[in-house]
Amino acid sequence: MAAVLIRREASEKSRLRLLVVQALVLALFVTLFARLWYMQVLTGEGYQAAAAEQSVREVVVQPARGLVVDDMGRPLVANRSSWVVSVDRTLIGKLDEERRQQVLTRLGKVVDVSYDAITARMLLCGQEGSEAGTCWNGSPYQPVPVARDVEQRVAVRLLESTEDFPGVLAQQENVRAYPSPYGINAAHLLGYLSPITGGELEEAEADGDTSVNGASVVGRSGVEKSYDAFLRGEPGYTRVTVDSLGRVLGESGEVEATPGDTLVTSIDAQVQSVVEKQLAETISTARGTVDTVTGRPYVADSGAAVVLDVKTGRIVGMASQPTYDPEVWSGGISQKELSRLYSEEAGTPLLSRATQGQFAPGSTWKSFMSAGALMNGYSTATSLACSSGFQVGNRTFKNMESSSHGYIGFAKALEVSCNTFFYRIGYDFWQRFGSDSSDVDAKDPLVSMAKKFGFGKPTGVDLPSEASGRIADRKWKLAYYEQMKDYYCELGEESGTDFQHRFAREFCVEGYKYRVSDAVNFSIGQGDTTVTPLQLARAYGALVNGGVLYEPRVAKAIVSPDGELRREIKPKVQAKVPVEQDILDYIDDALRTVTTDGTMAWRMEGFPGQLEVRSKTGSAEVYGKQSTSWVASYNDDYAVVMMVSQGGTGSGTSGPAIRKIWEALYGVDEDRVVKADAAIPGSTPPKGLPTFAEDGSILPPASTRRD
Repeated sequence: MAAVLIRREASEKSRLRLLVVQALVLALFVTLFARLWYMQVLTGEGYQAAAAEQSVREVVVQPARGLVVDDMGRPLVANRSSWVVSVDRTLIGKLDEERRQQVLTRLGKVVDVSYDAITARMLLCGQEGSEAGTCWNGSPYQPVPVARDVEQRVAVRLLESTEDFPGVLAQQENVRAYPSPYGINAAHLLGYLSPITGGELEEAEADGDTSVNGASVVGRSGVEKSYDAFLRGEPGYTRVTVDSLGRVLGESGEVEATPGDTLVTSIDAQVQSVVEKQLAETISTARGTVDTVTGRPYVADSGAAVVLDVKTGRIVGMASQPTYDPEVWSGGISQKELSRLYSEEAGTPLLSRATQGQFAPGSTWKSFMSAGALMNGYSTATSLACSSGFQVGNRTFKNMESSSHGYIGFAKALEVSCNTFFYRIGYDFWQRFGSDSSDVDAKDPLVSMAKKFGFGKPTGVDLPSEASGRIADRKWKLAYYEQMKDYYCELGEESGTDFQHRFAREFCVEGYKYRVSDAVNFSIGQGDTTVTPLQLARAYGALVNGGVLYEPRVAKAIVSPDGELRREIKPKVQAKVPVEQDILDYIDDALRTVTTDGTMAWRMEGFPGQLEVRSKTGSAEVYGKQSTSWVASYNDDYAVVMMVSQGGTGSGTSGPAIRKIWEALYGVDEDRVVKADAAIPGSTPPKGLPTFAEDGSILPPASTRRD
C-alpha cells in the first residue's frame, strides 16, 4: 500500500513539472508573438524607415564657383564641367581583400591611375601610411575623388558597368576655366585653387562655416584667395538610394547648392593684354642684347609692369614674368608641374614680381629724394655741381657714363638723372645730422620722406602675401648686423683675400655702422633699399593726385548670382604725403622735361604732347648682377611702371614698351592721332559696373558701350 502511494505522489509531481514547463513555453511564445506584433504592426513603419536609411547616401553637391570679370564684364575666370571618378570607402570596404584589390586595379587601368595611387588617395589624413597632399582630408563617409578630368566615354563605361565597379561613382563637377579675352594670362592677379586642408576644415567647422567641406577647393593666391569667401558659394546635398553594391536606385531628396558671387575687377582685359605682351617682348629683346659692361647678353631673368589709376588707386593692368598657365591647377596638378612652379631654376613662376618682387629702385628714387630735400632746407633755387664724380673718403662715386653738367638745380638734375647732385645732398644731411655712424636714432630727412611716400611697408593691395620692400636705414642695418654677424665672423676667420672674405672681416667688426657711403647710396636708390613695382607706381601717382596714397585695389564690386550688387569695394586712402603742393608741382614739371628733353625723350619723340606724360628712368646696380631696368611714368589718369631685372638701362630696355602701353591706353595710332582705338573707351576707367542681364549675358558699363 505504501508503495502505491509513493508512485502516485511521484506521478503527480511529474504532471506538475510538465504543466510548469508547458506554461513557460506558452509564456515564451506569447512574449515572442507580442514582440513581433509590436515590431511589425505597432512600430513597423519606424523600423522600415530606419532600414531604408541604411541604404541612403548623402552626397555633397559642390556649388559653382563665382565668376571673375574685368571692368567691361569680360569673363576672366569661369567654370567648365569635368567628369570626376570617386570611390565610396564604405562600400568598397565591404568587399573581401582580394575582390577589393581586383576592383581598384581594374579601375586604375580604366582611369590611368595606378593601384598604389588610388589606395594612397583613399587613406584618411592622419591614418597610418597617409601622406600630406595625397591623403583624403574629408569625411570618411564622402566618396573620395581618385581621378579628375576623365574623358566622358570613360565615365559612361563606369556608369554602365556598376557590377564590375562596386562602390565606384562617376559624376560631373565644375572646375575653373580661363576664357583669356585678348589672350591674357593674368595668373598672378587671378590666382589658383587647391583642396582644403584638414586644419582649414577643422577651423571652418569650429567657426560654423558651412560653405566648405572635405571635398572643397579654396583660393590660394590672387583674387581667388582674397575674395574666396564670396566666390565659393554654399554647397548642396543630394540624398540617393543605393543597393548593396552601391548602385544608385534613385534620389530621395535634394538641397540645391548656391552658386558663388561674381567678382567685378578693375582690370581691363585689353590693357592687360598689351601690358603682358610688352613685358614679355621687352624681356625677350633684352636677352638678345649684349650688355656693354659684361660683354654678354642680358640675363633678364624676371620683370613686372603695372598700370594704376592715379585717381582711385585701382589696378587696371599688372603683369609679372616668368608666369605660369593657371589652367594647370584645374582638375588637380601633377607633382612634376608643382615642383617646376616652385623651382628657382625655372624662375619661381608663382612669385608675382609686381607685388612680391623687391628690387633696388635706382634713379626712379630721385623724385622722392628731391621732395625730402626741398622739404628740409633746400629750395628750387638751389644749385649744386653735377660733376663726373664725387669723392667720399677714399672712394669716388661716379655719374652714369661719368658725364657732367656743371652747376644745376633739382629740375635739371631729374631731367639728366645726375647722381653726383644727389650724392651731395645725401652727404650733406649725413654730415649735419648723422656723422655718428653708430647713432641709430639720428635724423635723416631722406629716409623719413621715403617712408612718408609709403616705402618700407605694404601698400595694402587686395592681393595676398604682398612684400613690404626695405628701407635700409640705421635701424635696419643694426638689425641685419645682429642677425648675420655670426655667419660673417666665421667666414672672416677663414683664409682668403677675395672680396667675400675681406667683406666678411670688415662686417664682423663694423657691420652695424651706418656710414656716409650708405647715405649717398640711399640718395640715388642704390644699396640695400628695395621697392616693389606696385609701391613705385603708387608713389608716382601721389605726385599728381595731391599726395594721396591709395591702397591699391583689384576688386570693384561683389555681385550676386542673379546680378544684384552685394558690395561695392570703394577706393581706400592709406595716407597723405606731407609735402607742400608747390613742391609736388615743381617735381611734376621737372618730370615732364624728362619725357620731352631728358633721359626718356629719345623714346617718346613725337608722342602727343596733350597727354603730358611725365617719367623717370632708372638703372639700378646690384652687386654680382647686371643692372635692373626701370621706367616710372604717369599723367593725370594713370601711372605706368615697368621693371626688368638684369635687363639693362631704363629707357634703353623698358622705354619702347612704356610708350606702347601709353599708345594703347589712348589709342595713339601710327599718325600719332589720339583715341583712334583706345583700349578703354573714353580712355579713362569706367565709373560704373557691367550690366548683368536676366539671360545671363554681361554687358559693358552703359557709359562705355560702343554702339
